[in-house]
Amino acid sequence: MQSEQNKIALVTGANTGVGFQLAKALVENNYIVYVGARNPEKGNEAVRKLGENAIAIELDVTKNSTIQLVAEQIGKEHGHLDLLVNNAGISNAGTRKGTMEEILAAQMPSVASISEMKKVWDTNVFGALAVTQAFLPLLYKASAPRIVNVSSGLGSLTMNQNPSNPYRKSFDVVYGASKSAMNAVTVSLANELEGTKIKVNAVSPGFTATALNNFQGTDSVEEGSKEPIRVALDESGVTGQFTGPNQEVYPW
Repeated sequence: MQSEQNKIALVTGANTGVGFQLAKALVENNYIVYVGARNPEKGNEAVRKLGENAIAIELDVTKNSTIQLVAEQIGKEHGHLDLLVNNAGISNAGTRKGTMEEILAAQMPSVASISEMKKVWDTNVFGALAVTQAFLPLLYKASAPRIVNVSSGLGSLTMNQNPSNPYRKSFDVVYGASKSAMNAVTVSLANELEGTKIKVNAVSPGFTATALNNFQGTDSVEEGSKEPIRVALDESGVTGQFTGPNQEVYPW
């Protein structure tokens, strides 16, 4: 059995927001944490705050070359990966300025830019799966491996069909639907890996104030990170589950 000191985690998009809080909690729980960041300077800055058990790595989930280099590095340095957190995500292409409401209005299905939709899905869906595929061999070598996909309640198709849900009108085809697709990938992967030791779950931070929503969310990043942290640290064997704040089980 591996000791707690040997637990290795990779968190994508870990230089800020929920990803940074996840990395911080994992370091505090005796993990060696690889802090994935597209911008090396921002990754190094985050690691300076996190301490010696955090390692900055340049990782752009839309670029397979960076994914493979990180997989090779972790494989060479540790030979296994205990925890993969697919946290990296974007809500828009970054080409439009305005409030969250204005950007959201431009992402409704009748007017959404297909090129913007492809760019967001490239990170939130295809990027997350590409990272997962690259690290499955290292996850198989761990004693209690887990994959955690940071999703959103906005991605729940069931909740979006409920007229009492105040957020259902915000279900757009750029960001919201990308999280529905990420959830579908989570279910597919959990089904495929059922019976193996690799557990796969999705988690929503809730409406957290981060760059994703122009910092207009109602919850602090510390509050929003509580459930993702709980799920990331959970070695109970739960798999194929989607939860949100206060451990609420969300419907897919």
